[in-house]
Amino acid sequence: MKSMESPKLTVDISRRTHSATCKTPRRSITDWSHGGMNWQQICKSYQRKRTTITMAWWIWGGSVFVLSFNGIRFSISDLTPPTARILPTLFQDRASISLYDAQHENGSIQRRPISKKVQMDVVASLLRFKQTCIDFGVPQSNIHIIATEATRTAPNSEEFRDSVTKATGWTIQMLSPEEEGRVGSLGIASSLGVVEGLVMDLGGGSVQITWVSRKAEAKRGFSFPYGAAALMQKLEEAKKIGNEALEKLAEEITSNFRQAYNNLDIPEDMKEDAKKNGGFDLYLSGGGFRGWGYMLMSQSEISPYPIQIINGFKVSFSSFKQTAPTEILAATEEVVKIFRVSDRRRAQAPAVAFLIHALTLALPKIKDVRFCQGGVREGFLFGKLPMETRLQDPLVTATLPYKTGSASQIGELIFRALPKSSTISVLKEFTPPALFNSQFISAVANIMHTQSSATKETRSSAALHSTATGLLCYTHGLSHERRAALALVLYDSCAGDLPSQHESFLARLRLILSIEEAWWCRYIGRVTAFVGGIYPAGLIPPQGPRIDLEVRCVDTGLGKKGKLPGIELTIKIPQRGGGPGSSNGVTEGAFTDENFLAAGVRRIEKIGKRKHWLERGKGQERFGIKVGVKIVEGL
Repeated sequence: MKSMESPKLTVDISRRTHSATCKTPRRSITDWSHGGMNWQQICKSYQRKRTTITMAWWIWGGSVFVLSFNGIRFSISDLTPPTARILPTLFQDRASISLYDAQHENGSIQRRPISKKVQMDVVASLLRFKQTCIDFGVPQSNIHIIATEATRTAPNSEEFRDSVTKATGWTIQMLSPEEEGRVGSLGIASSLGVVEGLVMDLGGGSVQITWVSRKAEAKRGFSFPYGAAALMQKLEEAKKIGNEALEKLAEEITSNFRQAYNNLDIPEDMKEDAKKNGGFDLYLSGGGFRGWGYMLMSQSEISPYPIQIINGFKVSFSSFKQTAPTEILAATEEVVKIFRVSDRRRAQAPAVAFLIHALTLALPKIKDVRFCQGGVREGFLFGKLPMETRLQDPLVTATLPYKTGSASQIGELIFRALPKSSTISVLKEFTPPALFNSQFISAVANIMHTQSSATKETRSSAALHSTATGLLCYTHGLSHERRAALALVLYDSCAGDLPSQHESFLARLRLILSIEEAWWCRYIGRVTAFVGGIYPAGLIPPQGPRIDLEVRCVDTGLGKKGKLPGIELTIKIPQRGGGPGSSNGVTEGAFTDENFLAAGVRRIEKIGKRKHWLERGKGQERFGIKVGVKIVEGL
């Protein structure tokens, strides 16, 4: 990054003010953009929040690097409001220095001291990062070095840590096994909006197990020396002895995990919920599990899988425990073509499969498996946030930078177009799935205007790809279902043509959801488009709203003959002709023109027609709901 004159920086972080002199890019600050706003807009936004910022680029929460088994990970993160919940990353890098290999040269089982050469390589990478921290203006007090098992168990751990401190001036914070498990579970908790169930982290040397809930905090966790690299060595030694040794190792792992589960002190209400829902959810993190997840993703029935982000990827436990296809895939040369699967991960596949077999016998009934990106780095940062910030919805948080002045009221308006849950059995099928809650609609309202400046040729495709490779692709904390749903809603809200090369992506994205969820994305998207046309700037005038929405489920009254059940949406507009209730500050007829309203109404009603219903596959039954729309005067 080229430098220019260094202005003074003052940033208010966590109620404390830090000052630093930073070098800035030669480009004009107004040319830089972040979160859909240029820096002038960001500065104004923060000024409104009474936070003093001379230069908005230099907002930080701190830098963290983790000394782990398979590499050293560096990052600089922004923990300032309002987006702290999603742990925005300003910079990240990785040094491919394996501290595990450094202690197990030539496949040695016995640990060896970390050599001087490896220590020098580590120091060199840290010094480069130190200069990067200076470039970004990170205060020394905000820099943290986190060391896990690889450093903790090294024969010359103290010597290694002293060499790092002497060369860099930084002190290494070494986590105990208990702390590593707790911080790792926080990393997993940061990875999704709601995490409730068992969690496991598979590193190179060890694997941890505990549980996570929003209602309580786990007091216990267990760590075992069955990391992907360590278990691979144990397997090789057992194979030399014979099948009896392999069976003994499997029994050892199964017994340890069964005992660990029994001693985790899982709350009884969590156990009861698991019974009602068909089993626990299992959340997996760590390089060993993520590598396995990428291989499962490559074998998905949805091919090619449309979202390449491992965080939030879900498979059923029945698919997860069928390890044979993945082991076969890992043994072939074709594995090099699989996204994010290295030769190292391929070699570890038999060890991961062996561990999965043992877990299948040891753990209680598991329903679904979720893969998470969050680990020690994310957990350390997440743990610094206040509880009210941790509990924020990550999708809402991620869309806040795009929020318009009246987004909250517009979100409430769109939400009123969704039928409320009904206890009447005949009407239950007309209520939206739980995915479309008020938080989801708030996120839609926040971001619905981002594509309005795009050309019609690009609008729909940009919206469709917004959560996979577009605006929100880097957002931490989203499940694949929420990514798919938001993208589909935004796509249908654009009302533009989709180029043929993107039609396959649209179909595959819908397959991530149930057919019911996919249909509701169309409905919400078209209602959003209608509302966006009424409020093109995302602002409700001070004189009052231009429309209101009301919906109800009906068991008859729709269709040409008026006998079909479905959804009846009522659009309320000001009275035409200047009658009572028309004083809303809108030029008469501007947004109540019949032709203008009719176009939006037709788009909404169209998805309720049988020929436009969605089908899961060729020859399969279609799903859809009849939709009727009526316009009434008088707000």
